[in-house]
Amino acid sequence: MKKLFFSLIVLAFTSSVFAQPQAKKVTDVAKFDNETIDFGKIKQSIPTKGTFTVTNISSAPLIIEQANPTCGCTISDYTKEPIAPGKTGVINATYNAANAGHFEKHLTVKFAGVDEMKSITFTGDVLTADEFDKAKATPTAVAPATPAAATAAPVKVKKSKTKKVKTTSTSTATS
Repeated sequence: MKKLFFSLIVLAFTSSVFAQPQAKKVTDVAKFDNETIDFGKIKQSIPTKGTFTVTNISSAPLIIEQANPTCGCTISDYTKEPIAPGKTGVINATYNAANAGHFEKHLTVKFAGVDEMKSITFTGDVLTADEFDKAKATPTAVAPATPAAATAAPVKVKKSKTKKVKTTSTSTATS
């Protein structure tokens, strides 16, 4: 009986010593408003900045240990202070836009006490100065109008408040 009791105690002790605590996941401690930001069309050689907002969804302060870009064309900065539970922090990514064309860049984020890393992304299209100016000057295409009878859904119009202004002319006409 003593051997059985002693064996159970030894088994319980070794189980507790070698038991690994379950690793925290990023989804247990942080929630991103957006994991991807689309910069759209940007002008070549004009650095563009995007901001990722992260919310601490855990019950303990959240610390961003790293937010590393995957290439030298991006500079990152992030909230260095602990983020209180329920509060938000930011990760800024500034892309240098040196090369024309489509891009998709990533930052790898590491939180304190979390083994896994989180990848966040920003994309867009870098246009040369001429292409960018042409794109700005080109009016947005408008879809052809359809007859009112073809669109059966009623349209609600809100009345807007307008302010009447009395105007007076100060010029005199001479002929």
